[in-house]
Amino acid sequence: MRKGALSTVCAAAGIIALAGCGSSSSGGSGGGSSAGAGGASTPAAAASSGGGSSAASGGKIDGKGAKVGIILPDRQSSNRWISSDPEALKARCEADNLKCDIQNANNSAQQMTTIATKMMNDGVKVLALVNLDSASAAQIEKTAKSKGIYTIDYDRLTLGGSASLYVSFDNVKVGELQGQTLTQCSQVKGKSAVQYVDLNGSQTDNNATLFKQGYDSVLKKQTGWKKLSDQSVPDWDNQKAGIIFTSMLQKSPKLNAVMVANDGMAGSVVTALKKQGLDGKVAVSGQDATVEGLQRIMDGTQCFTIYKPSKKEAFPAIDAAAQLANGQAPKTAQKIKDTKTGRMVPAILATPIAITKANVAEPINDGYTPKKTTCKGAYAAKCTAAGVK
Repeated sequence: MRKGALSTVCAAAGIIALAGCGSSSSGGSGGGSSAGAGGASTPAAAASSGGGSSAASGGKIDGKGAKVGIILPDRQSSNRWISSDPEALKARCEADNLKCDIQNANNSAQQMTTIATKMMNDGVKVLALVNLDSASAAQIEKTAKSKGIYTIDYDRLTLGGSASLYVSFDNVKVGELQGQTLTQCSQVKGKSAVQYVDLNGSQTDNNATLFKQGYDSVLKKQTGWKKLSDQSVPDWDNQKAGIIFTSMLQKSPKLNAVMVANDGMAGSVVTALKKQGLDGKVAVSGQDATVEGLQRIMDGTQCFTIYKPSKKEAFPAIDAAAQLANGQAPKTAQKIKDTKTGRMVPAILATPIAITKANVAEPINDGYTPKKTTCKGAYAAKCTAAGVK
């Protein structure tokens, strides 16, 4: 965009620190040291009232062919990073007329940095990240800002970062929903005394912290509920989760419930319970609506999962990227506090859905969890009975 046109946008929207504002460079590379000339930051207008991006409320967005880089975290913590999110992101990029480069860091912060550096050198206007840890992602965002490139925290907030926008689900509500739904599982509902353990996500993932904040706030208020153990699993590693939970089970063989943060780790929990003949007898939570998670719900060995439709994150994130790339400030209705810096980050947060046996067909019928892999073999009849179309 030409400097004159961008200056008009800055003035009209009240934007203090859009990429290139106050700079003599039309490319927004930002050679100066001031905030205005030093790169992309949070547009002041991004916190204005509204329910999200304009496209989310029905408006058409044209990204005018701008380049956008998107880096997903891994291929092991959840199937969403392999199929559902990339597909939703790609579809919205095409709809918004953006040239998107979508890559996966394969659980390596170093690889994420390498990918980000190449994307920045290739001329992306916006860089969206699902961080593996806040420290490495914050450094990427710092570099991007110095080059006048906007950054978006996708799904996970980068503590100490400088992203213009955070797009995710309300992760405290995710945790609250996990806690509320766990208390309604048949294995524990109505019991006067319940013994349970927490198996949390990675300590380097701020989302895991927020999930825990949510479910702890619910479970600690439950009369008769007693927490026996509470541990985090490094890197959301399913194998490590199994080892940690097996140790918990050995120490507390009469536990009634496991507050486990996602479906991958829930699989390890159910495997350990099965070895003791306890599968289906202990309430097990989950998250991500994975193939295996939904199958276990149909089997009765996992009580529920949390469904977070990728489109509810991907679409507003890409809409916002298209707007930022063209000097426009996305509308947001919320702000999330960066607990490291105290900065209030403009945010677009979607609402999660609890999936139990009663509505297990929903993520399959939505196309989020593939029917062909979820409903094969012995699960074909179970899917039909559950209402899968």
